[in-house]
Amino acid sequence: MGSIYQGPPSLLQDLKVTVHKSSLVFPSQETEKRTLFLSNIDQVLNFDVETIHFFSSHKDFSPKIVANKLKNTLAKILVPYDFFAGRLKLNSETSRLEIDCNAAGAGFVVASSEYTLDEIGDLVYPNPAFAQLVCKTSNFLKPGDQPLCIFQLTSFKGGGFAMGLSVNHTTLDGLSFKLFLNNLAALGHNKPLAVTLSHDRLLLASRSPPHVTFPHPELVQLKIPINKDSNPPAFVATQEDLAFNIFRLTSDNINSLKEKAKAASGVHPNARITGFNVVTAHIWQCKALSCDTGINMDRMSTILYAVDIRPRLSPPLPPSYAGNAVLTAYATATCKELNEGPFARLVEMVSEGARRMTDEYARSVIDWGALYKGFPHGEFLVSSWWRLGFDEVEYPWGRPRYSCPVVYHRKDIILLFPDIKEGGGNNSGVNVLVALPGNEMEKFQSLFQKFLA
Repeated sequence: MGSIYQGPPSLLQDLKVTVHKSSLVFPSQETEKRTLFLSNIDQVLNFDVETIHFFSSHKDFSPKIVANKLKNTLAKILVPYDFFAGRLKLNSETSRLEIDCNAAGAGFVVASSEYTLDEIGDLVYPNPAFAQLVCKTSNFLKPGDQPLCIFQLTSFKGGGFAMGLSVNHTTLDGLSFKLFLNNLAALGHNKPLAVTLSHDRLLLASRSPPHVTFPHPELVQLKIPINKDSNPPAFVATQEDLAFNIFRLTSDNINSLKEKAKAASGVHPNARITGFNVVTAHIWQCKALSCDTGINMDRMSTILYAVDIRPRLSPPLPPSYAGNAVLTAYATATCKELNEGPFARLVEMVSEGARRMTDEYARSVIDWGALYKGFPHGEFLVSSWWRLGFDEVEYPWGRPRYSCPVVYHRKDIILLFPDIKEGGGNNSGVNVLVALPGNEMEKFQSLFQKFLA
């Protein structure tokens, strides 16, 4: 039976972080001055993604040594990743965002906390105070200057430390960010890049003229113009009070869901029974039926989730593509269908959402973006960090104890995180992070157990 994660009884509200040094780091070699094209997928992702990577103490790498080595390694990696040292700019002729690869530098901050890493508490349980481990200050920058990548190395008493990164999402998606971390680790080991980058973002340029060949109910047109300072609201944060829980699905729970789907798979042969698909279908049931909308079983519910289009295009994108190559798939069903099942049909709907993402469908989405400047639109989004493998990166000072994004509670985004003990392997469990109004959370919790039985 799945369980509610037993988080700490109280969370540290203040990690007592002191910033000691802030600076810009420049490429270690001269780089070509160029303008980097941003695809229509990149265009609407002008916001920062913050991740934290926690490390235990290492006898050969004190936090001071790590800070020096990381700063030197950052200078080296800014040569192949020259766009990380650039700045966003708006092309006045095309009204499109571009990256000016001008070697203006990436940010680097050295800080310390008055606590030990163990005193910070349970790393799985998202503590709003973790935001202190990512750079929030700009007092070391010129007015109006905004690096696309900022590192913060925060040491804890006793030798542990955290590497916090703030990265503008126009630069990379989760998969290419993992490649960046692998390359950062390789250079830290004084080795060549683990993966040679594919920089050609014109591979995802819209067609001329744009040709939208499918309806796209998963997208909604933006009502604001895109500019270099805008942060398009994919999901608008509500002001209501939200209860927060972590629901843990063990590998046994996930296998049980797979068996439940297989029981009716003969009737629904297109159900691709994977860990992600069964977990997503299970969450969909719980979230849609927990909404405080009365008993309207004819209400339509639309779930959104990301699909990597690299292998789905013709020809496929290089796996080393550096940029955003993820689009939003969707599935829609009535609450009655979600309540009555069969479960295999719900898994089939989730599978169909991903299967729909062919080369032509992806090109149609990209062309739609050229015409309408749109963003994903649905009841809620499942954002999976489950198997990105950030905690598998082997730095000179070892693998992270845990890696996670900085979490801001949102009722319309449900996050999937790897289990700290099992990791994010193919047979691992998963933590499901849910934020809902109190009455909806009670329903969600009851449904979560009911549909697992």
